[in-house]
Amino acid sequence: MSLNIATLLSRLSVYPLNYIEPVFRPPSEWKSLILQVTNGCSWNKCTFCDMYTNDNKKFKPKKPEIIEQELLSIVASKLPVGRVFLADGDAIMLPFKRLKDILLLIKKHLPQVTRVSSYCLPRNLGNKTVEQLAELKSLGLTLVYIGCESGDDEVLTLIEKGESFDSSLAALTKIKQAGIKSSVMILNGLGGPELSQQHAINSAKLMNAAQPDFLSTLVVSFPLGEERFAKNFNGRFRQLNQQELFQEMATLLTTLTLDKTIFRSDHASNYLVLKGVLGKDKQALLDKVNMAITQPQAIPLRQEWQRGL
Repeated sequence: MSLNIATLLSRLSVYPLNYIEPVFRPPSEWKSLILQVTNGCSWNKCTFCDMYTNDNKKFKPKKPEIIEQELLSIVASKLPVGRVFLADGDAIMLPFKRLKDILLLIKKHLPQVTRVSSYCLPRNLGNKTVEQLAELKSLGLTLVYIGCESGDDEVLTLIEKGESFDSSLAALTKIKQAGIKSSVMILNGLGGPELSQQHAINSAKLMNAAQPDFLSTLVVSFPLGEERFAKNFNGRFRQLNQQELFQEMATLLTTLTLDKTIFRSDHASNYLVLKGVLGKDKQALLDKVNMAITQPQAIPLRQEWQRGL
């Protein structure tokens, strides 16, 4: 998934569960019970992502009986649970029946839960029908976070995402048809300076075709170094500077034609915080980006020491 993305490392000692750490979750799930139904990521080849590279994060589904024991321990703790996030990187890769059984266990033991969510790789939906997804939605799975990262096929190949514009759109379309909400992540700066324009334009085209419920961006970063990522670019990659990132954001926003997508670019990696609804706030957001380009001293920007993963 995206360094989802848009994700934050979370040590969740409040709940009496034994996590295989590190555990990641989207920032918006900070109040949720993180239920680790798989360990690691089944793909785990994306060159920008170091989230599941530790030796103890080899992908493995958790047995249903262990998941039920964990739910029972949550019930016994009497801690409040309103939402559940299914971890780790791509719990939706589990077979339909396994996911259905997990959702039924949640409904059985935590009937007060109002939302279940999960990360989702586009490929995870290839073997699931719209009808099956709609059934999962009826059992509580109402939101999935999809790290599309880019809508540009050249960029997607270079980062070894294993996806394309078409495969991402097919997954997002299937999710919408099933009535499940989608939260999509695009990575600002992912193509470096040479591919910046096509990365922004084609990412916007993908979002225009998909019309996701939520769209967010964060700046690609490499806390463990960029050597693994940059190798496929053969010297064509460098990280964008602040002004180049703003120019890429301006291109993305200009090309986007969304109807009612909640947009957020407020992750700690972003220099410029942007929040709004696209399309009604498009011009206001563009004005803010253009001010950051032309008058950076006149607008609040995060300093380097304030930025993070």
